[in-house]
Amino acid sequence: MRFIYPVDLSDDGAGGFLAVVPDVTGCATDGATEHEALREIADALDEAIAAAMIAKEDIPLPSPAKGRPTVTLGTLMAAKAALYITMRETGTNNTALAAKMGLAETEIRRMLDPRHATKIGRLEDALALLGRRISVVVEAA
Repeated sequence: MRFIYPVDLSDDGAGGFLAVVPDVTGCATDGATEHEALREIADALDEAIAAAMIAKEDIPLPSPAKGRPTVTLGTLMAAKAALYITMRETGTNNTALAAKMGLAETEIRRMLDPRHATKIGRLEDALALLGRRISVVVEAA
């Protein structure tokens, strides 16, 4: 899973810029400059993915960028989204993962809560138990 989403960036007709993540319904914002619009759409993307998780909906995966600018999920949100998707793909519920990890089910709920500041190591452990690992890539901005 890679959470690098293409952005459609256009003139908003009023001297600013409109930024839309076409893969995520309703994920749009604007900014006075291209840079500001891209910064704002990163926040909007995190919020849209958080909303999908809270609503227990599918998280849309990104399409190829094809030369368009891109935006990524924040590191913690990407790890939480990866756990959420993996649990759904493997049919693992909170109780089963809690048992594998030797934790209370409430801990798994917190790990999946987009607003909870879960430690990345805890998410790595959960993903490892489900056959996944987190890989960090640092690229030029």
